[in-house]
Amino acid sequence: MDISIIIVNYKSKGLTLNCIKSIKEADFGNLKYEIIVVDNNSEDEIEKFLSWQYPDVKFIQSGANPGVGYGNNLGAKLAQGDYLTIANPDTIVFRDTFIKLHNYLSNNPDVGLVGPQQFNPDKTIQDSCYRWYGLFTPFYRRTFIGKYNFAKKDLARFLMSDFNKQATKPVDWLLGSFLFCRAKTLKEIDLFDTSFFLYFEDTDLCRRFWEHGYKVIYYPEAKIIHNHNRDSAKVPWYYFFTNKASRAHVISWLKYIRKWGVKLY
Repeated sequence: MDISIIIVNYKSKGLTLNCIKSIKEADFGNLKYEIIVVDNNSEDEIEKFLSWQYPDVKFIQSGANPGVGYGNNLGAKLAQGDYLTIANPDTIVFRDTFIKLHNYLSNNPDVGLVGPQQFNPDKTIQDSCYRWYGLFTPFYRRTFIGKYNFAKKDLARFLMSDFNKQATKPVDWLLGSFLFCRAKTLKEIDLFDTSFFLYFEDTDLCRRFWEHGYKVIYYPEAKIIHNHNRDSAKVPWYYFFTNKASRAHVISWLKYIRKWGVKLY
């Protein structure tokens, strides 16, 4: 098996089925692939729909919702492919996405993780590669403080506003909505850190690739569409006690600081 594609579903049955449809319509050339859907106790009958529409898809029911990283790890442990794709349900691949990512990674042994250029549904380029967070970067992104010039400067640094998004380049970290790596390398760095329930699991993963001597590469020759739904950005951070997404984001940020520390840019 050449490529294993892992999709973690949580109450996103329609998106997951659309994602699978785009994968089925993609060109893999001579590459063999498998699709693995891990369901985090959605109770949305996705297993039944998969058995009807895509009976060849491997299905894992986690029986709980322990987080996206945990679900990806379950899929990775079952995967038979030499290469792994971590795909969010809300992504749609282009016809040549997998061939381009596979060819790039197979020709660059010093690269551990590669991510495609991502587009919004309106065809605008989406932010999907970043520099490391500064101490206050998350607050600048989620509060009115981001309107001040000093905050705008940090956000421009973080979002790589000075970077040509058409260029292949090593980056600090990639958005976890669509990642491509070697299975053995992901296992070498101990998979996803499951202490991150939601958010920062991708930042942490990229950090560990770098720590182990592997480059993390933004590769715009490969492309996807990502219908990004930033739930934590819909409400202010001070709704910590009432909004689950905001609460998860804050908790993950604190865990990230404790694990890695951050600079004050």
